[in-house]
Amino acid sequence: MRSAVVLVGGEAKRANGQEKYFFMYEGKTFISRLIGSLSQVVDETVLVARDPAQCTRFEDIEGVRCITDIRKGIGPIGGLHAGAKAAQGELVFVAACDMPCINPDVVARLFELIDGYDAAIPCWNKEMYEPLHAVYRRSALLAYLRSRGTRSLRGMVQNLRATFVPVQELRQYDPALRTFTNINRLEELHRFNASPDRGSGQKND
Repeated sequence: MRSAVVLVGGEAKRANGQEKYFFMYEGKTFISRLIGSLSQVVDETVLVARDPAQCTRFEDIEGVRCITDIRKGIGPIGGLHAGAKAAQGELVFVAACDMPCINPDVVARLFELIDGYDAAIPCWNKEMYEPLHAVYRRSALLAYLRSRGTRSLRGMVQNLRATFVPVQELRQYDPALRTFTNINRLEELHRFNASPDRGSGQKND
């Protein structure tokens, strides 16, 4: 079984307090686009919100579960912990809610590439990778999160037995690497919607 975990619990400070998952792109909300893409390659999708009140924002979305952080106030690591505990699959694709162009073919390839590793993580170079667009082995993720209190995604990645997938190898599935585009601010959304080719992926730290 394959699972997906989507982190929706951010405070949206860089988006003027607006909820990024309800930003519109090509006539659909970010969250609708994400769920539609992921449904092609996973058996379940789990949304991780910061609290029960935020979960109510997704009550009308069919085919997903919404849970809340267990470890509060520690950012994406807290969402990963809750999502990994809730996921039913041993292999889990993790995504952020501000990525409206996730490509199901790229995700499927990451599931294939994890093989015997703890994680399959796209990378731009030795220092820049995509921990929130990656596939993890649930048991390894939980073992790490149980034993360490770090808030650092970088620290987590460096302590897992990961295979790092050069993004250039993924161009055969997504030539412009739009799958890695993340939109944090309203002005970025306006520019992205206005761009004729909508460019290549904007890299996450």
